[in-house]
Amino acid sequence: MSVVEALSSREVYTNAWMRVREDDIQRADGSAGIYGVIDKPDYALVIPLRGEELHLVEQYRYPLGLRRWEFPQGTAPDRAELPAAELAARELREETGLTAGSLREIGLLDVAPGLSSQRGRVFLATELREGEPEREHTEQDMRAAWFTRGEFERMSRAGEITDAQSLAAYALLLLHERSDH
Repeated sequence: MSVVEALSSREVYTNAWMRVREDDIQRADGSAGIYGVIDKPDYALVIPLRGEELHLVEQYRYPLGLRRWEFPQGTAPDRAELPAAELAARELREETGLTAGSLREIGLLDVAPGLSSQRGRVFLATELREGEPEREHTEQDMRAAWFTRGEFERMSRAGEITDAQSLAAYALLLLHERSDH
């Protein structure tokens, strides 16, 4: 038996973007338990890099009631089987208008593994060409801007960038650059 075995599962809630389920489980020692799990499609996060500048988007995040700066990222529930690199290119173009001559996967992130099955692939986008964003209706209030790495780090320390995926992706970028030398 694995560490945890699912005995039963029931759907509690579902919409186009997520499914919430409740699983009755049995642990390796035989004790019973319960897990609430949020299933969401995997996502792609893109770090647009031009020299020493990073391209971020800012949007209103309803659950927080705040506008937040973050790297372009998203899912495609209607295209859940879309290869991660295609999803990354699509999100970059939609949110920023940028297209990348080079799009390289540099890591994998688990959003909240204690409660969600969602995982994210992180891509580094370089050789960028500018164009017009193709934002979805829900992204109509989105802004985009270039920031130096120093500005990104200052904003992160000041609590102006708090998106966990963006901060983790930046760490992956630093590790990627270190391994290239």
